[in-house]
Amino acid sequence: MRRKEFSIQEEQEIESFLAEMTFGFLGTISEDGWPHITPLNYVYFEGDIYFHGSKIGDKMRQMKKDARVTFSVAKEYAIIPSYFTEPTYACPATAFFKSVLLKGTASIMEDLEEKARVFAAFMQKLQPEGGYAPFDMSDPKYAKQVAGVAMVRLSVESITAKFKFGQNASEAKFDQITSGLAERQLDLDEETIALMEKYCPHHQ
Repeated sequence: MRRKEFSIQEEQEIESFLAEMTFGFLGTISEDGWPHITPLNYVYFEGDIYFHGSKIGDKMRQMKKDARVTFSVAKEYAIIPSYFTEPTYACPATAFFKSVLLKGTASIMEDLEEKARVFAAFMQKLQPEGGYAPFDMSDPKYAKQVAGVAMVRLSVESITAKFKFGQNASEAKFDQITSGLAERQLDLDEETIALMEKYCPHHQ
């Protein structure tokens, strides 16, 4: 059973972030006991993480031996240079980001119709413009392709998240950082300011 210790609003924000992102890192336990990390595309669908790939290989062998896995998703929004708030020392340099860590149990899906439903969710996320025939397991080409690929469900048991946007900054430092971002104007700086205003206590 899934256990979450978030308010409804936080749950919605975390789930929205997982739905937005397309890429994460799967952690499995290798045969020699060392953690094994695999970068891969995923879809967050109906409360669980799904990914697909070859039916053979390290991660598949490791998940069959020990189904406990972790999965991490992160997005860096802005590097905050020290000189935004401190003219001399490097200590205030940091980064603002969202990160989510999930723990759960991996299982390999066998039912073709269920796999097709998840593949449809993948395509809706990664190719929302369409341009392909709907998944239909009565179509021999689709049935062969879907049967030949492993689809893995990560049944989520716990979620922890960290959204860092200067929540602990004083109001004066908050203003210095937002001013620096507004002047710099990199691709995500405007969005970073909006997220600072959303999460920082000075603006709530």
